[in-house]
Amino acid sequence: MATPTDFCTLGFFRAAAVAPALALADPETNARRIADAARTLAADAVSLAVFPELCLTGYTCEDLFLTASLHAACRRALTALARDTAALPLTLVVGMPWQTSDGRMVNAAVVLASGIVRGVVPKLHLPNYEEFYERRWFTSGFGIDETVALGRLGTFRLRADQLFQIGQTRFGIELCEDLWAPEPPGIGHCLAGADLVVNPSASTELVAKATYRRDLVRMTSARGLCGYLYAGSGALESTKDVVFGGHLLAAENGIELGESPRFGFTGATLTVDFDIERLRHDRLRNTTFTHADRPGTHAHRAGVTAAARPITITARRPQPIAELRRTIARQPFVPADERQFDARAAEILAIQSTGLARRLLAAGGGRLVLGLSGGLDSTLAFLVCLETLARIDRPATDLCPVTLPGPGTTTHTLTSAHQLAAAAGVPLTEIPIHAAVAQHLRDLDHETRNDIVFENAQARERTQILFNLANKVQGLVVGTGDLSELALGWCTYNADHMASYNVNASVPKTMMAYLVRWYAQHRAQPALADVLHRVLATPISPELQEPTAERALHATEEIVGPYVLHDFFLFHFLRYGAGPRRIHALAVRAFAGEHDSDTIRRWLRVFFQRFFTQQFKRTTLPPGPKIGSVSLSPRGDWRMPDEAAVAGLLAEIDALAVS
Repeated sequence: MATPTDFCTLGFFRAAAVAPALALADPETNARRIADAARTLAADAVSLAVFPELCLTGYTCEDLFLTASLHAACRRALTALARDTAALPLTLVVGMPWQTSDGRMVNAAVVLASGIVRGVVPKLHLPNYEEFYERRWFTSGFGIDETVALGRLGTFRLRADQLFQIGQTRFGIELCEDLWAPEPPGIGHCLAGADLVVNPSASTELVAKATYRRDLVRMTSARGLCGYLYAGSGALESTKDVVFGGHLLAAENGIELGESPRFGFTGATLTVDFDIERLRHDRLRNTTFTHADRPGTHAHRAGVTAAARPITITARRPQPIAELRRTIARQPFVPADERQFDARAAEILAIQSTGLARRLLAAGGGRLVLGLSGGLDSTLAFLVCLETLARIDRPATDLCPVTLPGPGTTTHTLTSAHQLAAAAGVPLTEIPIHAAVAQHLRDLDHETRNDIVFENAQARERTQILFNLANKVQGLVVGTGDLSELALGWCTYNADHMASYNVNASVPKTMMAYLVRWYAQHRAQPALADVLHRVLATPISPELQEPTAERALHATEEIVGPYVLHDFFLFHFLRYGAGPRRIHALAVRAFAGEHDSDTIRRWLRVFFQRFFTQQFKRTTLPPGPKIGSVSLSPRGDWRMPDEAAVAGLLAEIDALAVS
């Protein structure tokens, strides 16, 4: 039996934001409710739980914050909460008023773990406008740095720029208005190594404010290349002048992971799994982040002058995660939302056609020469060429499509090529290559059929014709090979591998069908749309082998594997730097019910084997437009040695079979 996956060991970290039902000005009751929530969260493998600003008292206690009885009750409640959660394997962040040794009071977040206080973080930016008037009771945490000893509650620091660590995951804290500030302290936390920023908050609800708050959290996570967890005060705060909604939010590098319903009276919880490994990879590849100034402890940000930013370990390791609490897309290159894809498809086509148009303008005119096979890739390139010519007010007849049937060409695809050109009103040139290939093979004294020499002779003969024809008409050869084929090296070197400009170079195979289908629905006239649907129904094949009695068509995916898997592997390897073990675990989860673990492992091995051994083809790629976050251009996104060893990765994949 396979060992169950612990996603924690693959870089994931489970955290929760909680807005418990509040008992206003009753710290003891609030502490009991927080402890109850903590026990539930601990049973759900949560390692970090964040509660709202001033959650032990309620944010709307007003002048009660100045009473000794409320402060005494807070201290008793904190002691009870520490005791009641001491055995739980999670870290808590709770809000309460805190008095400093010199008689000031700060709005603070207290970090609790294993029954003691690990640190207290004061709020820096105190809102004192419109409905907010925190300066009546609290002072800013700027400049405050105290060591506090509280007996059973431990010895800890009161300071704004502390970081806390659970296993290898670090988090920093900013409180409510700190997020809205011109220079939020959370950015300093990120530059100092925080993977997550958590925010105990008490933001009021106004019309459209939730949208603003949601965007602020999401974009802050993007700027800090971090995870962001926000816990807002609930609807049981005082509603004398304002209403609170208990808004809970989570985001990761600009992507919203989840949010809670608002305005409930029984409390709310939002649990998410942050991808810490992905965040760290994004930071490594983003040189703007890696080269950003890190002046010591960022004392200028937090207003402190001590020599070192404290980093407190609250737990040696996070809780194991047996089931991942986030969606893993089967097709990460393709938006799941059809409406979003409509906008995405139009933009992709605009990028492709703009890039090609600029190349054509630089060439001083001429025509676009395209090898049109009747397959999916060349069909998309054909559509891009039509868009390109329309964009620069050139007639469609400046496109010179050529179909080059050979020994492996089927009647079906040859007919499709003719129908595409006819539907678009573009003359098609047909140049059979049977005789030329036969002569070439005789010159080589090569009689074997359906081997690599036989296949590549066809591919290179086609490329030779296309380039020579481009010379004749003073044109550009438009490439058709896609991103997935480039990743696998599924192209013939110096044949379909080469072009004057490859419009499909950054388009993965799984997106090809979506783009062609979108064009058929939104751009094509009925006659062209009918042919496009015919192309979409055609099996993917290079058509380089002659049909035999045993097999009429050699389907590509039977040879190299399902493109839906290879695109998944490619995305996670290139975009997030994931290794085989992590990719396999995510794929097993994403493709449950479609591909089993052994099948995924088999094709994952093929992917890495081909990706590494075929790099020499990518080193000499022609130019083409980048259309997404993943590209294999040797001049842009991906540089690797042609001779890089792959044995270690293959051994890791083989070990998955016995794990």
